[in-house]
Order: sequence, then C-alpha cells, then structure tokens
Amino acid sequence: MTDDGAQISGSFVHEIDEVINKYVTYLDIRRGFSPHTVRAYSTEATSFLTFLASDVWKLEAKDHPKFYTLLKELDVTDIRTWLAWKSESGHSRASLARHSASIRSFSRWLFKEGYAEVDAGLRIQSPKPANELPTVLSQAQASTFLDFLADRASSQNPTDVRDWAVFELIYATGIRISECVGLNLNDISDSNTICVLGKGNKERIVPFGQPAAQALSRWLDVRTSLQNQDRKALFLGEQGRRINQRVVRDLLHRLTAQAGVPDISPHDLRHSAATHLLDGGSDLRVVQEILGHSSLGTTQRYTHVSTERLREAFGLAHPRA
Repeated sequence: MTDDGAQISGSFVHEIDEVINKYVTYLDIRRGFSPHTVRAYSTEATSFLTFLASDVWKLEAKDHPKFYTLLKELDVTDIRTWLAWKSESGHSRASLARHSASIRSFSRWLFKEGYAEVDAGLRIQSPKPANELPTVLSQAQASTFLDFLADRASSQNPTDVRDWAVFELIYATGIRISECVGLNLNDISDSNTICVLGKGNKERIVPFGQPAAQALSRWLDVRTSLQNQDRKALFLGEQGRRINQRVVRDLLHRLTAQAGVPDISPHDLRHSAATHLLDGGSDLRVVQEILGHSSLGTTQRYTHVSTERLREAFGLAHPRA
C-alpha cells in the first residue's frame, strides 16, 4: 500500500523496485541531481507505478496484465487519472504542479529506455499554482532579527555565534538552506565570497558584506571549541558534525519568535534577501546569478513582491491613492 492508500499486487513489487532503481541511477549519475531532488522524483515515480499496478486502479479487469505490458501501453489517460487521484486526495495546486513536472520527467525516461512505446507525459500540462507572493521580512524586520542574533552571540556561546553566522550569511547571500549547510571551510574566500554548489552540481561565486564577514570570523574563532569536529564542514552541530537542515529550520522558527519578528522559514529569508536586493536597485540578471536560478522567470517573481510593496506604500501615503 502506498502512503496515499493505493493497494498493489505483491507480484509487481519486484518489477517496480527494479525500474525505480534504474531511474534513481539515471537521476543521480546522468543528471547530477541533488539527493533531495532524486528522492522527490523517485518517490513520485514509485507512487505512479504503484497506482498504475494497484488493485484499486485495475479492479474491474478480469485478469491483471503483466507489469511491463502496463508500461509498454502507458498513455496520457493513465497519467491524468493518477493526477486526478492526487487532487482528490487533497494535494494543493502547487503540489500538483510538482507532481506533473516529476511525472513528465519519468515518462520521458520510460520512453527513452524503451519501457513505453510513447512519451505519455508530452501532453501533460502543469496546473498553474495560485499566484501567492513569497513571505518576506521588511528591511527593518530583517535588521531587528539579525541585530538580535548579534547581541545573543556576544555571550561567546559557540552555538549562539554559529546561529548568528548561519542566518547572517543566508540573508547576505540569498543561498538555499541546503547550500548553506553543505558549505565547507575551503568554500570561503578572503575576498568575502563563497563558492556555492547549487542545483545540478552547478558552482557559483556569491559575495557577502561586512556584517556576514564579521559573523563568520567570530564563528571560526569559536568553532575550534567544539569536540569531535567535522574537519570539512563550515557549520557544525553541538556534537561537532555537519549541521542538519532540520535543525536550522527549527532554530529559525524559534529565534524569530524570540526576536519578535514574523515567523519565517530559511527559504523566506532567501526571498527576503532577493526582494531587498531588487528594492535597492540591483539588476535582475545579477540577482538571478546570485540566487542560482536557471530561469530568469523564477527571479522575476521577486519583482512582483517589490511592486506590491510600492503599491502598499503608495496607498498609505498618497492623498489620492
């Protein structure tokens, strides 16, 4: 049974595992996707294959067809039925858009590998997600939060100093949380830049300012006091190993509450950095390069945030707004 509740014939388990293992190898070795992306795409592929072979889906058939026959005869109706099932299970439009993208990738791979006679995903279009603007802190709120962390770090407690350095760096550079926790000591340059390994194993150089440089310097001074240190990782947990993404997320929720600013995620802090860069007059292409976006369209979402802020300010201040 899948997490969504589909029942699968036991005779198909081995075949599904065999196909998924080959797909994971393709995503990892050939495409160079991050472990997170590989896990997400393979989970969607497993869900789809399980649904395709499930007793629920084939309930009215007198005899179950062979698994590889199901793949060979795969068509767009199968995919649309799976997406409809996902929708009925309560998945949001944004989730359905991700499901559509992942299943198109899987369908294309099945066709290229000879499992399917056609690329059934070619006719699948992603539902447009609700046009929700990202959550961002105002510049004043960001300053309040980071000043709170700096004051907290004055205790010289290693974890307090680390927390300041982590969030100061994310805000200064707009890097993803996965990129932040993946940083190594040798990724920091004396010229106040970091070498970031982003999506698709693409490297980029991102600059940071003096506040982040000061926070990093303080962290490097106290980092040596932690026991059993990971010799490569920049940011460490209390046990001396590379810090975990979940720990960083939990810290941010707790620390924003203590600082008296809106509750945000690490990705919201990245949103804030991008928005404030554009508010300050940065070129859209420069922001795209800093954030590591492959598409300029992704970066352009932040211009909508800036426009909304302008409209809000206009509405509050102009006598004829």
